[in-house]
Amino acid sequence: MMVARALPAQDPMGLAVGTKAPGAMVQTLDGKRVDLSSFIGKGPVVLEFWALWCSNCKELEPQIQTLVKKYAGKVQFVAVAVSVNESPDRVHRYATKYGYTHQVLFDVTGAATDAYAVPATSYVVVVDRGGKIVYTGLGGDQQLEAAVQKGL
Repeated sequence: MMVARALPAQDPMGLAVGTKAPGAMVQTLDGKRVDLSSFIGKGPVVLEFWALWCSNCKELEPQIQTLVKKYAGKVQFVAVAVSVNESPDRVHRYATKYGYTHQVLFDVTGAATDAYAVPATSYVVVVDRGGKIVYTGLGGDQQLEAAVQKGL
């Protein structure tokens, strides 16, 4: 039996700016379950929904890595790997190889992708300290520094 569920408010780019960031169960790369809501409301958060095979994500990577260093201790960065043609092990090897120092999670069931109405990989959501979405963007050419500033 299918149960209808209300979807969060969204625009063509996913969730609408101004809405409260939802939680969703994902897992760490070593298999522990974690809810995205555990990152929300404790300070600004940048969520990136990405994949190893995503060329736009690869284009965003240097910008994300620079911001992770620049805003260390001020902004939490969370990379949410989608499960399409991926595995936690492959994602872990990639994150290690490229020196990721921020949180990397795996969306095993697609719960986070659904909760955030992710239109495609390279989708970035910036959430302010109060848990409100202040930016959403898609593609390899995003002005992430300005987006992070909106979350501070």
